[in-house]
Amino acid sequence: MGRQASSGWRNWSNTYAVTPARIEYPATPDEVVEAVCRAADDELSIKAVGSGHSFTDIAVTRGVMLNLGKLTGISYADRHTGVVTVGAGTVLADLNVALWQLGLSLPGIGDIDAQTVAGAIATGTHGSGRRIAGLASQVRCLQLVTADGKLLECSAENNPELFAAARVGLGALGIVTAVTLQCEPAFVLRAVQAPGDYDDLLEVIENLERHDYFEFYWFPHTRRVLTKVQTRLPGDTPLQPLGRLRGWRDDQLLANTVFGALNRLTSSRPGLTGSANRIAARTFTERQYTDRAYRVFSSERRVVYRAMEYAVPLTDLAHVLDEIDSWLEHSGEQVSFPVQVRLSAADNIPLSPSFGRESCHVAVRQYHLRPHETYFSAVEAITREVGGRPHWGKLHYRTAEDLAPAYPLFSEFLEVRDRYDPDRRFGNDYLRRVLGS
Repeated sequence: MGRQASSGWRNWSNTYAVTPARIEYPATPDEVVEAVCRAADDELSIKAVGSGHSFTDIAVTRGVMLNLGKLTGISYADRHTGVVTVGAGTVLADLNVALWQLGLSLPGIGDIDAQTVAGAIATGTHGSGRRIAGLASQVRCLQLVTADGKLLECSAENNPELFAAARVGLGALGIVTAVTLQCEPAFVLRAVQAPGDYDDLLEVIENLERHDYFEFYWFPHTRRVLTKVQTRLPGDTPLQPLGRLRGWRDDQLLANTVFGALNRLTSSRPGLTGSANRIAARTFTERQYTDRAYRVFSSERRVVYRAMEYAVPLTDLAHVLDEIDSWLEHSGEQVSFPVQVRLSAADNIPLSPSFGRESCHVAVRQYHLRPHETYFSAVEAITREVGGRPHWGKLHYRTAEDLAPAYPLFSEFLEVRDRYDPDRRFGNDYLRRVLGS
C-alpha cells in the first residue's frame, strides 16, 4: 500500500484544504481493512477521498486520508441483466466509456462526470429526469469496511439495515470499496437546447411528463432561460453529434472562455452583472444533436465557482424561483452565474434529498472571486420554508438540529451510525455539524 506522510490536499473549488496526518493509497479491499485498523491503533480518524469535487468539507480529515484511486475498474458485468460491479474509486467519466463498450448505460447521471462512483453516491448526486432517481437508487450492493475492520457485503438481502443507510452514507458508516450498480441497455439521447422566457416556464413545467430528461438555467437579473430537453432513443440509433467547430464554439469558447472572462470583468465591476448576464444568455442559441447518453448528460466546467443546491417539492418550484428573483431585485445583490433547476423521482434512501417525494433541485452558484454568503443564506432561508433539503456535497449552513425534521428517517440513520461507528472513526467536522457528535 502506498503512503504519503505530510502532503496537503484541497478540493476542486478551493473551498477547503487540509494537511492530514498521512495519505494512503490502498490497492485492494484488504488493504483498506488494514488502513482502518491501523488508524484505530493510532487513534486517528480516517476518511476516503475521491475527486475532491464536493464544495463542502465532507471528505476533510486531519487523520488518515484514503485515496481510492487504485480501486478502479469493472470487476464483474452481466450484459443480460445489466448488473455491474465497479471499484469505488472509478471516475464516472471512465465508467461511462467502459459501460458503453459492454452495451450498457447508467439511467441518469449529473452534468459533471469527474466524481468517483463512491463519492457521487455518498453525497446523493443525481441527474435530471422526472422518472429517474439519483445514482444511489441504482445501487444493488455495497462492499464496505466498517470501523471494526470488517469487510461486509451490503444489499437488500445481506446487512439490509446498513445497506439502506449507506447508499447515501456521507462517509459516516464506513469505507466503500466496491459498488454494484443496476445498469440499462445502452441508449442515446436526442438533445434540444433552446433559449426561452422566464415567464413561460410554468407552462413548460406543467408538461414535464412528456420529457425523459429536462433541466433549465435561469440567468439572474434577466427574464431569460436556457432549456435542455433530452429524449431517449435506442442504442443503435444513428448519431448526429455536434460538429467539431460548433461544439468547440459552444462548450469551450462560450461556456468556458467567454463566460469566464465575463465573470472576471463583473468581479471588478459588479454594476455590469445584469448586462453581462444578458450577453451570456444571448450567446446560447438553439441547437439539436444526438449522441451517446453519457456525452449528452455531462459537460466540461473550467470556470471555478461556489455552489449550493436544495431539493424542494416540485409543487413549490415556481414559488421558490419567484422568491429568489424578488430577493435579488430588492437586495441589490449581484449574481453572475445562472440558477440551474433539475428534477428527480422520489426514492426510499434515508438521507437522500429526494426521500419520499418527487423533487426539483435548485442550484445557485457564484463566481469564486465574488462573495456568496449573503446570497446563499437568502436562498437557504427561502427553500427551508418549503421543506428544502441540501445537497450534501454543496455548501449549506444547516446543522443536525434543524436537519432532523427535514428527513423522516434521520434518527434511524443515526442509530445505524451508532451501531457501526460508535467511536466516530469516520467522523470529521462536517459530520459533527450535520449529524451531531
